[in-house]
Amino acid sequence: MVSFQPHLWVVFLTGVILGASAVETFLAAVYEHAVILTGPTPKLVSPEEALNLMNRNLDILEEAIKTAAEKGARIIVVSEDGIYGWVFTRETVYPYLEDIPDPEVNWIPCNDPERFGPAPVQKRLSCLARNNSIYVVANMGDKKNCSYIDPKCPCDGRYQYNTNVVFDSEGKLVARYHKFNLFKGEQQFDFPKEPELATFDTAFGKFGLFTCFDILFHDPAVTLITQLSVDTILFPTAWMNVLPHLTAIEFHSAWAMGMRANVLAANTHNPILNMTGSGIYTPSRSEAYHYDAESMNGHLLVAEIYSHPSRFPTPLPTVNWSSYATTVEGFHEGPTFSGFIFHDDFTLCTLGKEADNLTVCQKSLCCHLSYRMMKQEEGELYVLGAFDGLHEVEGQYYLQICTLLKCGSMDLQSCGQATKTAKSSFDFYSLSGTFGTNYVFPEVLLSGIRLASGLFQVLKDGQLVSQNDTPQDVLTVTLFGRWYEKDPPCTHIDMCNPSTNRITVPNKVESTIQQISCLILLLFQLSFIVQ
Repeated sequence: MVSFQPHLWVVFLTGVILGASAVETFLAAVYEHAVILTGPTPKLVSPEEALNLMNRNLDILEEAIKTAAEKGARIIVVSEDGIYGWVFTRETVYPYLEDIPDPEVNWIPCNDPERFGPAPVQKRLSCLARNNSIYVVANMGDKKNCSYIDPKCPCDGRYQYNTNVVFDSEGKLVARYHKFNLFKGEQQFDFPKEPELATFDTAFGKFGLFTCFDILFHDPAVTLITQLSVDTILFPTAWMNVLPHLTAIEFHSAWAMGMRANVLAANTHNPILNMTGSGIYTPSRSEAYHYDAESMNGHLLVAEIYSHPSRFPTPLPTVNWSSYATTVEGFHEGPTFSGFIFHDDFTLCTLGKEADNLTVCQKSLCCHLSYRMMKQEEGELYVLGAFDGLHEVEGQYYLQICTLLKCGSMDLQSCGQATKTAKSSFDFYSLSGTFGTNYVFPEVLLSGIRLASGLFQVLKDGQLVSQNDTPQDVLTVTLFGRWYEKDPPCTHIDMCNPSTNRITVPNKVESTIQQISCLILLLFQLSFIVQ
């Protein structure tokens, strides 16, 4: 006779309850918002004027949130800068900021809006979440006072952060994230002292947050997946598309596949600034995406995805990104030339036949391409390219890239220029490379800026291969590798820019220098008032 063990029975019941409460799939939503902006130039306004503009944007977001909830979505992500835009200086953004507390405070702004000072935006977001029973993920501005005791305290006595907030379906603030990797134009904001790892758990998976430019760096993006086992990334962004490798839908979907996580990417919509491209991406495919470079309208996406994508519907195999490329035979190197792609000096060779096995190398990276063209349009030129080096334009980060891409014309100097259409088609391709990194993101972009969902796969040996012999009007097929270990010691744009680098001195000396600098600035400003 087996004796009854109460503790085992409790464990069993707990497992049953948790299993019953967890869900295998859920509906997710993202909204690409055409933001109502302040104007073409920064202008200081009153708090009332700032709130008026934010409410105009929130009116639009409210309709998107209600519609998503009516469709059954459990969570919605809206754009970076979606509440007030981006045309600001440090001073002019201040009226738009609120004090956003640590989520540990257990706060529902909809019920208690004045607990931490005026918070009309947080109250409205909280009420939208609560009244529609949906998680709301938004981007807004946070302010935190500091003193001269803090050697990093800005001259105006406060930190200002580009901030993501999450309110659960009861309206409770459950997550807050301060953007770490600021883009070069974000002079109105500070970055936190350390990258923050913001997560929260639900019955439909574990979620993590980061913003826009963060996706190109190790922290916090990669750490959320590798160390905290996040299932779904919530990603507000104001992404300016850069062909051929860094359009929003192309790179964000590739990141989801390479990192084996869901990504809910909500881009700002402003075609004049090349801002468009949002999506609901999974490790296996893009469940929904939107790219519209013509109209000025926002767009809502809703799609069903797995709560735990690395395990369902089947466990994802581990990819050895260099396995095939380091053992392959029968490839040949053709004549090469140099070409610049987004300011990086690639080694390129042309595709001269309808079918071939080609290799091109740069430093330690050799890229291998097998291909067969079903149709080669006259006047269209394709190349195979390799880049192994440090990118140094809008930031500093080390890349290893293998790419098949269409040139702008038959002129070799056009290879790497933005091109959006192709008439030639490939019915087979296999791309691989001798990567030194395990972080490789597979991209396939088709004519008209379309994703190739379901038309390619990544094999365990590191090959990116086409599927089903379906003809594809290829713009680019790319393995985009990030070798984080080779990034410079300081990859943060504000730290590495020589014009803004700080002098390393003891804290007391630094604090004194900071106080003197702020005093000089104050006297300078007062002189204008006196005049």
